[in-house]
Amino acid sequence: MTDAAAALEPGRQIQILDELSQDQVAAVQGLIEEAARTDGTPSVSEQGRLQLRGGRRPGIRHLLLTDHGRLAGYAQLEDTDPVEAPAAELVVHPALRGRGHGRALGSALLATSGKRLRVWAHGGKSAARHLAQVLGLTLFRELRQLRRPLTDGEPLPEGAYPAGVTVRTFVPGQDDASWLAVNAAAFAHHPEQGALTQRDLDDRKAEPWFDPKGFFLAEREGRLVGFHWTKVHAEQQLGEVYVVGVLPGEQGGGLGKALTATGLLHLRSLGLPTAMLYVDTDNTAALAVYERMGFVTHEVDLMYRTES
Repeated sequence: MTDAAAALEPGRQIQILDELSQDQVAAVQGLIEEAARTDGTPSVSEQGRLQLRGGRRPGIRHLLLTDHGRLAGYAQLEDTDPVEAPAAELVVHPALRGRGHGRALGSALLATSGKRLRVWAHGGKSAARHLAQVLGLTLFRELRQLRRPLTDGEPLPEGAYPAGVTVRTFVPGQDDASWLAVNAAAFAHHPEQGALTQRDLDDRKAEPWFDPKGFFLAEREGRLVGFHWTKVHAEQQLGEVYVVGVLPGEQGGGLGKALTATGLLHLRSLGLPTAMLYVDTDNTAALAVYERMGFVTHEVDLMYRTES
């Protein structure tokens, strides 16, 4: 445990930890949830929230900012990419904003990362954009959240599976290794999705939302060639096109569209009124496909980084 000296004031302390106690995890989860109720979207991603739990994880550090003993802010720094700069997310309690806590956390992240840093601003809020400017960060990546209705009055896209392809649902334990291999190949260009490990998959399988009946696998002669993993956000009544992946050698034949259509039909069968998904703005081909399927932009997440 260390104290960060960046931008500290009387009563403010930043601790940098390799792992959190159960009480600290609960406090951070409460902070994230409170902020999400105010902001309309979590400031820490699903991956970041999963990495709070389960003890020490290689390359993950947690920054706890307290104000006179009260947890006022949290940041997570992930330094697992051998090429890219460390990535971070941060959140400040809604009742304690406007006191320099965000800038203090940002400065601590810069110091801890050696001034090589990427930071997510989920929802692209003006305060986050201002903080990025203050910290000297520049816009690097845009991630769009798209949505479309699933109601009966809205026709869903159709897609025909290529000849020789069959579809079944995921079997936990049996399909883990083959899915991880296809996911890595399909997302070799993607800094987060392509790097998922067995531990990451196990974390998600342990979540209350996990349902193998909504995890579709496409096979050719018994070999996994693509998948569509759906997710249900029960409180928001949203169905998510969580991940669609196709092996590079199978791309361009309509398999991705067919898998997406299968997942959307499944989400509609659950009575969900709306579907959502995330796609990088610079992935123009995927963006065009989803827009032709009736998806429109709902909000944008922004990533900023240092120039070096």
